Amino acid sequence: MSSLRTGFRCLRDIRQTGKVAATAQWQPTSKASLAYRPKQAINATRSITTTAPRLAETTTTEIIPSDLEPADQDQSAVVQVPYARAVPISPSYFSRKPIFNDAFVIVQDLARKYARLPIIPRDKVTPTAWRTKEQYRLAVGEHVKGRDYATCMKLAKRLNQIHPDLMPEEVTAGLLPFKREVNYYLNQPKIQPIDQYGRSHGVGKRKSSVARAWVVEGTGEVLVNGKPLSEAFGRVHDRESAVWGMKLTERLDKYNVWAMVSGGGTTGQAEALALAIAKALCVHEPALKNPLRRAGCITRDPRKVERKKHGHVKARKMPTWVKR
Repeated sequence: MSSLRTGFRCLRDIRQTGKVAATAQWQPTSKASLAYRPKQAINATRSITTTAPRLAETTTTEIIPSDLEPADQDQSAVVQVPYARAVPISPSYFSRKPIFNDAFVIVQDLARKYARLPIIPRDKVTPTAWRTKEQYRLAVGEHVKGRDYATCMKLAKRLNQIHPDLMPEEVTAGLLPFKREVNYYLNQPKIQPIDQYGRSHGVGKRKSSVARAWVVEGTGEVLVNGKPLSEAFGRVHDRESAVWGMKLTERLDKYNVWAMVSGGGTTGQAEALALAIAKALCVHEPALKNPLRRAGCITRDPRKVERKKHGHVKARKMPTWVKR
C-alpha cells in the first residue's frame, strides 16, 4: 500500500508541475536572475522515436545579458548565437589522407578542365624538379601509396607540358605541392678561374683526408707537401693512384703539380689527391671532363670506415660468448 501511495503522489506532482509550467510567465526580478530564458514546457508523456529530425544549422538561441536591468532588456539586447558543430575542412577527412587526397582531386579537376590546351614536346619543356614519393611523405606527414602518387605525378607532368603562354595560374598553383623548393636543373656550374700565374686549383676528399692541388703547365714535376712523389708515397699503388688522371689523359709531361695533403693515411691521401688533380685539369682543358668522369676521377667516393660501437670489439665484431 505504501508503494501505491508513493506512486499516486508522484503522478499528482507531475501533473501540477506541467500545469504550472504551461501557464506561468517567466519575469526576471533582479540581477541575480538567470541569464537564459527557460525552455518550453516539457510534456508529461514521453515518446521514443528513431526518426527524430536533427537541429538545423540555422537554429538560433537567444541570450540576454544578465548585467542589464529588467527594463533595459529589450529586443536590441538579445544576441543571436547560431547553432554550430565541428565540420572538417576537407571532405575526405574521414575516408582517406586529407592532404594528399585533396591535392590529387585538384590535379584531376585541372587535367579535365585544361585537357584540350596545346602542349609542347617533352624535350622542349623546362626541366622541373619533382618531389619523390619519400620526399612528399616527409613534407606532408602522410603515408601515401606509391600507386596513387604515380598516377598523380603522371597527370601533373602532363599539365606541366601546357604551353607557357597559355598556362593558367591555377595550374601553376595546383602543381606547387608536388615541386621541390629548389629546382636543381637550373643550377649553373661554378667555373674555377686560372690565376695570373697560370695555375688552376682543385680540392679533393677521401675518407678523412683532404688534398689541395695547383696545376700549371710545365715538365711533369709533382711535389706533395714539398716532397717528390716518390718520397711522399712509399707504395707504388699510391703513386699511380695520385697521378692516375694525368696518366690516363697522357698529360704527365705537360703539367706540374704542387699539392698539400692532410689527414688520414697514405691511401686516402693518394685518392684525394687524384680527385684534386682531375678537377684542376678540367679547368685547363674542359674537354677532359668526360674521359675523367668515365675513369672515376671526378666522382667523390663517399665510403668511410664504419664507426666502432660500444659493447663491440670493432664496428661489428662482438666478444666471444661463453656459456660457462
